[in-house]
Amino acid sequence: MLLTLAYRNLWRNQRRTLLTLSAMVVSAALLILALGVFSGMFKDMLASATEQYYGHLVLAQPGYHLRRDLFASLPAELVDLPALRDAPEISGRSPRLRSFGLLSRRDTSQPVELLGIIPELEQQVTSLQHELTAGRYPAAEDLNAALIGQGLAHKLKVQPGDELVFVTQAADGSIGNDLLVVSGIFATGDSRHDNNLVLAPLPWLQQVLVQPGRIHEVAMRVNDPMNAAQVASRLTPLLPDHLKLLDWGILLPEMREVIAAYDVSRMIIVTILYLATGLGILNTFFMSVMERTREFGILMAQGMRPWAIRGLVLLETLLLGSIALTVGLLCGALMTLYMQQVGIDLAGYITPVTYAGGTILPRLHAVFEPGNFAVPAGMLLLVSLFAGFLPANRAARLNPVAAVRED
Repeated sequence: MLLTLAYRNLWRNQRRTLLTLSAMVVSAALLILALGVFSGMFKDMLASATEQYYGHLVLAQPGYHLRRDLFASLPAELVDLPALRDAPEISGRSPRLRSFGLLSRRDTSQPVELLGIIPELEQQVTSLQHELTAGRYPAAEDLNAALIGQGLAHKLKVQPGDELVFVTQAADGSIGNDLLVVSGIFATGDSRHDNNLVLAPLPWLQQVLVQPGRIHEVAMRVNDPMNAAQVASRLTPLLPDHLKLLDWGILLPEMREVIAAYDVSRMIIVTILYLATGLGILNTFFMSVMERTREFGILMAQGMRPWAIRGLVLLETLLLGSIALTVGLLCGALMTLYMQQVGIDLAGYITPVTYAGGTILPRLHAVFEPGNFAVPAGMLLLVSLFAGFLPANRAARLNPVAAVRED
């Protein structure tokens, strides 16, 4: 009976109910969309840092990521360690040798970071092959091909096919130098990579540095980047003592803090938006209770208990919240799907922004995450109940005699 009464009472003033319902639907749908866009932004930031350069996991000597010591090298065979090869969470492994030096063409020189890679393995870990603006990614048969950033190519005024000279300090104390041929140019939007990063074949760099059969690190890709820390914890006891397995959260502590703060930020946004929605719900049901004072008095005079009156009003708010939640979830899912498939390109208005080790790209797109639906849904129902509590409490405390006499 209470459910039937609650549903009928909800539509006694259709205009007021529809206005409140529309506000709740709009707030829920827009909140779901906003959270989806924020998640997409954080996903892009994490991908720009880990899937374009670092990798999700890195195996190296302890402290190498802080000092980049030329002599902190490891045997190249470590890429095939059983613990790494047999781990189901790891989907790619790439050995790397790193050097810093000068890259020159004619009378122009630029400081660069040069990574020696095996192209077919590196493509399993990073995604620079998808960021090419000219030329091609180095192939396995290339002896001295170089993939360079767009900013660096502009400074050196080179195109694919041009020759460059790389000069650096070799491990035996000599000056290592050799020719590179530009095979391709990439653009990530991150000025640190676009202006300084060069990829070249691992055997070529091993020869230049006089480091035959040596590498500095093994970069790895995991199926779920958010579980990288757990994977590192599980695999570390299986590795030799002189090795350190680092996840992206250790390599990029600022990024880890940004991701960790996202849940707090999400709750703050939900709370602020739903406070305004709750005020609208509160106003609607206060007006409804005041208009029905005589009705409540008659019900109480006929024996309905105060807790039943309170439950009736709360049930009305819960019904209104459930209807708004159903429609809001549907609208939010449709808008999120549109932003996921199409998105909005803002490249003509803003430039990429580097923050916390990642890059915020000039495009808006959304991703589906359960939390982006569960949090707004749960909070909307809670706000509906809290907003309905004061009117329900007022109705339950009415004096039946005074309420029946009220016009």
